[in-house]
Amino acid sequence: MQQRYVGNSGLRASVLSLGTMSWAQETDEHDAMELLHAFVSAGGTVVDTAASYSGGEAEAMLGSMLGDVVSRSELVISSKAGASSRDGRQRPDASRGAMLSTLDASLARLGTDYLDIWFVQCWDGNVPLEETLSALELALRSGRARYVGISNFNGWQSAKAAAIAGFPIVANQSEYSLLNRSAEAELLPAVEDAGLGLMAWAPLGRGVLSGKYRGHIPADSRAAGDRLAGYVGKYLEARDSRVVEAVHMAAKGLGRTALDVSLAWLLNRPGVASAVIGPRNAVQLKELLDAKPTPLPAEIARALEDVSA
Repeated sequence: MQQRYVGNSGLRASVLSLGTMSWAQETDEHDAMELLHAFVSAGGTVVDTAASYSGGEAEAMLGSMLGDVVSRSELVISSKAGASSRDGRQRPDASRGAMLSTLDASLARLGTDYLDIWFVQCWDGNVPLEETLSALELALRSGRARYVGISNFNGWQSAKAAAIAGFPIVANQSEYSLLNRSAEAELLPAVEDAGLGLMAWAPLGRGVLSGKYRGHIPADSRAAGDRLAGYVGKYLEARDSRVVEAVHMAAKGLGRTALDVSLAWLLNRPGVASAVIGPRNAVQLKELLDAKPTPLPAEIARALEDVSA
């Protein structure tokens, strides 16, 4: 699997990152173990998790596999803090105290002394940005994080963070796909100007670009369950179906898969360092690993951009 430098930093990341949002929920320990082993065997390095995923259980599950399924040194582990769950709802809490307490808890669950990259998960308008950044700086200085980043910050928020930090912020992790190109308006220009790399989550439009929802909602899909129906349903409107059909038409003409075409388009966009994929089982992961994200013909890329604009 291809490796890329993240932004202007020396951090190298596999072009696909293995996301763990479904771990300890839709993905049990046996399936997670299969996913991790197959991903690393294919040359993948980045495993992305967060303290908020399954109340920390996703981190604990990953930690239980380090040393047995895969060596810690083979992985680039990224995790996130700054979002807390209360009353079943997720709220931002990027205060210095909450961030650092969450970092220590993440390291304990993972059974490691450091994270390769630590993100603040979202913008918190109730906390001075300088306070949040001070937590990132301490994590760097103490060696608990090798690199730091921001997640779900828009363009001006990213530019401000990079300008006042006084230390390198190497990445922004935000949503980006053919079904959500809002990052192009100001986020991508801002992170490129600041020397950050984009690590794109939901690169397949929350699974919709795979085509699994064409004409129906499979009973075993995320859209059919209570927990993530709204998460997927955002991209099941008529406008989105036109993009999905265009992707499948392009895939058929090129002799490639819809996954292949969608990832190829994304990974060849300026500034994109890695795509965070979220397979729930080994079958889904194999389909993603079989994709060869070589650049699309220029006319095909332009056609997809016209449809998805």
